Amino acid sequence: MQRLCSYLPWMPTDPELKRLHWRAHHRGTREADMLVGGFFDAHCGEWSLAERALFDQMLEEQDVDIMAWAHGTAEAPERYPPSMISALQALNYIRIAR
Repeated sequence: MQRLCSYLPWMPTDPELKRLHWRAHHRGTREADMLVGGFFDAHCGEWSLAERALFDQMLEEQDVDIMAWAHGTAEAPERYPPSMISALQALNYIRIAR
């Protein structure tokens, strides 16, 4: 997935990925948008259809729960594989203005 212009935000062309992109980036709070949207942007290109479905399920969860899993203050449900939760906990996908 390649950007055409450096000044335009990346947007997937696949309809399902577009839907997931929108839902990941419009959570309701800026913090959740950065965490969930950043996670989507960093990892969606390598996801299988099954992993996309898991992410879609994750989007149904409460933001406070997802953030707690990312920060390690709560255990994620077993339906989410440890590899996905480890990638979520890395937090290296969040862009911070410096």
